Amino acid sequence: AELKKASKRLTCHKRYKIQKKIREHHRKVRKEAKKRGRKKPKKDPGVPSAAPFKEELLREAEQRKQRLEELKQKQKLNRQKEHEKKRKLEAKKNAAKIKEKAEGKESSGKSKAKTNKLLDKNSKKSFCRELKKVIEASDVVLEVLDARDPMGCRCPQLEQAVTCSGGDKKLLLVLNKIDLVPKENLEKWLNYLKKEFPTIAFKSATLMKDRTMEQFTKRRARVDLSRTTECFGSKCLLKLLQDHVRTQNKAIQVGVVGFPNVGKSSIINSLKGARACNVGLTRGVTKSMQIVHIDKQTKILDSPSIIADPSNNTLALALRTILNTEETASAGVLEGVDAILNHCSKQQVMMHYSIPDFRNTEEFLTLLAQKRGMLKKGGVPDIENIAKVLLCDWTGAKISYHSQPPESHRRPPYLTEDITAKMQECFNLKNLEEENKNAVQALKCPSPASSITFQSAGMTNGTIQENKVIEEVSEWESLETSMEGEEDEEEDFTESDDDQDDVEEKKDIREVTRKAKLGKRQTSPTNSEKQIAESEHSNSLSLSLDKTADEDDAYDFNTDYV
Repeated sequence: AELKKASKRLTCHKRYKIQKKIREHHRKVRKEAKKRGRKKPKKDPGVPSAAPFKEELLREAEQRKQRLEELKQKQKLNRQKEHEKKRKLEAKKNAAKIKEKAEGKESSGKSKAKTNKLLDKNSKKSFCRELKKVIEASDVVLEVLDARDPMGCRCPQLEQAVTCSGGDKKLLLVLNKIDLVPKENLEKWLNYLKKEFPTIAFKSATLMKDRTMEQFTKRRARVDLSRTTECFGSKCLLKLLQDHVRTQNKAIQVGVVGFPNVGKSSIINSLKGARACNVGLTRGVTKSMQIVHIDKQTKILDSPSIIADPSNNTLALALRTILNTEETASAGVLEGVDAILNHCSKQQVMMHYSIPDFRNTEEFLTLLAQKRGMLKKGGVPDIENIAKVLLCDWTGAKISYHSQPPESHRRPPYLTEDITAKMQECFNLKNLEEENKNAVQALKCPSPASSITFQSAGMTNGTIQENKVIEEVSEWESLETSMEGEEDEEEDFTESDDDQDDVEEKKDIREVTRKAKLGKRQTSPTNSEKQIAESEHSNSLSLSLDKTADEDDAYDFNTDYV
């Protein structure tokens, strides 16, 4: 029996009581208003006639009014222009669609290629193209590594491409973000990496001195900008490059390469001493090659980040892929967070975030969301957004964690002793070691207890060649394909009934053969499953037999209407 809705009818006694209360309340409000008295709004007295420079003041007021009106008109015009642009773009798209329909499938393929070229800047293939340009154009390649996980930031495909390219192309390793790692760990990594390539300890300046910076300091005088404006290792790197210029006796181009959020653009800015390249917490800010002139003889080429291969493990994909946290699926982000937590010590994570013991990642995220006040409607913790924030923190410069270098040094197969000697030829290594030591001593590094110990997953494979990149199908492409599918279906409905019958018969025969093959492949199915399979098989066979018998008839009444 269905439950009836509760009646809204009231007893007369209750209704009259409510009306009485309302009347009393209104009376009370009126009495209070009478006591207070009505206050008339004060009129603007204007400028008094006795005041000096009255005419000038009035002119200034009129000028202000005019300026405001002009600004409003300009804003209106700008809005109108934007609307017109949008309309034109929409009209062009509609025209292109109409042309595609008229010309056919061949013309549609060509127009798609054109649109792909226009919307190709953010694609992975364009990133690879630009990266290849940088590698080919540069005489010295700087591979930027995050000091917290240097092994995870190394790309074997890139190193192989540079070392096996031939000529006098050099590869240097720049160990960035050294202020987030304990000193002992940093020294270990420098000793490990210098056996393969010349390595430079670097700490880039995150805030550059420009107009925005001046305003920032004026407004907030208390902010300590010593940590953000200080730069370590820039002089050492410039010296190395100048030495290479002297040996080559020509101007050189230096390519800066690495995985996303490693600090490529910030290194270029600190070398230049000004904000030359755009920098941001989001991954994949630089989308094309940028040339920055440092001296008459040195040009630096900023490149888009290396694209991590999808065959890598979840940890590498979580930390090294170009993620747009707004568009990525929540499942992928949660998997990434789970991988990060599995590779860290639980106690240190609890101490860092000041969170009680947790059983799994979901519980950890709920506790963190509750602590930071990231809640949805009804006080439900927002797990998806807090997971995205945590990923950004781990790739950015917020959390200090460190990974230990391997105990036994093993060279990669593409790196021989001759290649390492060739890479170290033109550089003064003794001077480099001394300057690295000085930089490490001058730095304010965190203590080993305060930084989280992290287990590195090893080198991450990257895709440099355009052909090997697997593009993810975007929303607009999927919409186009669905539209095409709908059009094809509409065209198919115009076909004759006899053709449809033939297609259905073929489909049934295919299904029968597929089921038979599956039945053979399954080694040990249960009795119930066997019975179901046999019944299905017999039904399908009977249908196919009936259809083959009916094929001889002139007309089939069963398949009259679809």
